[in-house]
Amino acid sequence: VQLQACGGGLVQPEESLRLSCTPSGTIFGIGNMGWYRQTPGKQRDLVASITSGGDTNYGDSVKGRFTIPRDNAKNTVYLQMNSLKPEDTAVYFCKVQAPWSGRTYWGQGTLVTVSS
Repeated sequence: VQLQACGGGLVQPEESLRLSCTPSGTIFGIGNMGWYRQTPGKQRDLVASITSGGDTNYGDSVKGRFTIPRDNAKNTVYLQMNSLKPEDTAVYFCKVQAPWSGRTYWGQGTLVTVSS
């Protein structure tokens, strides 16, 4: 099973973008889902996460601008990004944890570029 992340692209500052992440097959017992981002030479940082119960956590730099809805019926997690800034430019990775199996899945990354 692979995570398929999509929705990245080139946008201008203050515009919006929505990323989505869906497994290619069935993952039983999905727990936390999240998005991370990484720029060259830096570590991968948490952007946002959501538990199976809907509790969310956001990185300080995106609070108030990004939201992380999930569709449990589709096992899909989204990242709604509003008021994008050039410093949001990064490769975004989705992550899904399945406590039942003890496995963690990562998406392949999707590039978001914010530039005028």
